[in-house]
Amino acid sequence: MDTSAGLLIAGAIGAAVGAMITYLWRFSERREAAVPEPTPLVPPGADQVLSVISSSAVLIDSSDTVVKASAPAFAMGIVHDDRLEPEELMTLVRQVRRDGQVREADFSLQPRRGTTSYVHARVAPLTSRLILVLADDRTREQRVESIRRDFVANVSHELKTPVGALNLLAEAVGEAKDDPEAVVRFSSRMHLESERLTRLVQQIIDLSRLQNDMLSDDATTIKIGELVSEATEHSATDAEHKGIEIATAVEPDLYVHGDRAQLHAAVSNLVENAVTYSPDGSRVTVTAQLDGEDVRLTVADNGIGIPGEELDRIFERFYRVDPARARTTGGTGLGLSIVKHVAASNGGSVEVWSEPGLGSSFTLVLPAHSHDIDEENA
Repeated sequence: MDTSAGLLIAGAIGAAVGAMITYLWRFSERREAAVPEPTPLVPPGADQVLSVISSSAVLIDSSDTVVKASAPAFAMGIVHDDRLEPEELMTLVRQVRRDGQVREADFSLQPRRGTTSYVHARVAPLTSRLILVLADDRTREQRVESIRRDFVANVSHELKTPVGALNLLAEAVGEAKDDPEAVVRFSSRMHLESERLTRLVQQIIDLSRLQNDMLSDDATTIKIGELVSEATEHSATDAEHKGIEIATAVEPDLYVHGDRAQLHAAVSNLVENAVTYSPDGSRVTVTAQLDGEDVRLTVADNGIGIPGEELDRIFERFYRVDPARARTTGGTGLGLSIVKHVAASNGGSVEVWSEPGLGSSFTLVLPAHSHDIDEENA
C-alpha cells in the first residue's frame, strides 16, 4: 500500500468518526430539549397574591408542611416553624385534601402568654398538591358581641329593679288609701325609684352617644373653674346631708376644648361618687392644675377605697365593686364608664389611684386649650 492510499483511508476513518461525534452531540441536545422543566410547587404569582390579601394565608403541601405563609399568619400564631396550628385546623386541612370540599370553621388560640384569640378559617384546595388556608382574626368581633350580650342582660336586670319597685309601691299606695301617712311614705319611695329609673335611662343614652370616642360637634372652649363649680353644686345637697366638706383648689385661667355637657357629666359623676362612697363628716377635694400641655382635674376622697384587683374593671359598664352597697345608694354602675368615654371623646384619659380604707382619687387628663379674648367675644 503506497503512501497516498494510506492517507486516503485515514481521512475516511476521521471523517466517519467526526460525523458520529456530531450526530451524538446533536442527539443529546434534542433529548435535553425534549425533557420538560419540573412544574413549580407554588403556582407563579402566588407570592404576590398572598402578600396583598387581608387574611392570613398559608399554603400546605401533601406532607402537611407549610411551603408558604404570609407575615400575618406568623403574627397570628397559626404557623410555627413549618407546621400549622392548632391541630383542629390541621384536621380540617386533611378533610379538604381527602374530598376537595371547601370548609370553614372557628377556632380559639390560647397562646402561652396573652389572652385567648378567636380565628375564623376557610380551607380550600389550590392545586392537586396544595391546600390554601385563609384565616381572619375575629377576637375584636367576639369581644364586642360578648359586651353586647352582657350589656343587654345588665340593662334588662337594672331596669327591672326600679320598675318592679314602682309596681309594688303603686299597689301599696292603693291598699293604703285610707292611711294618709302611709300614702305619703310610699309616694316618697316611688319618687326616689322614679328618679333612679330616670337617671339610669339617661346614663344609657349618654353612653350610647359616647361609644365611638369621637369629639362632639358641639365642642367649645370651657373654663375649668366653671366646670368644677357646677359639678360641686350638683352634689352640694347630698354632701350637706352627710356633713361632707367639698373643698376646691383650681388654678386660674385653665381652659379645655370639648363638649361642655359631656365634661359636666363626667366631673359631676366623679364628685357624686366621692360624696356617695365617703363616710359622714369626711372631706372631698377637687383640684385642677396645668401639667405641661395637659389639664389635670382630680377628685379625691377618704372613702372606702377600691381593692387593687378591682381597679382594672371599675370602668366596665354596670360593674360595681360592692353590688349590695350600690343598691342602697342607688348606683347604676354606669358612671365611671361614662367618665372613661367622655375623656376619650375629648382627647384625654382618666387615671385612678385607690387603697381600701384610705380612699380614692380619679384624675381627668385633658389637653389644655389656649384661650384668647377675641374668642370670648366672638
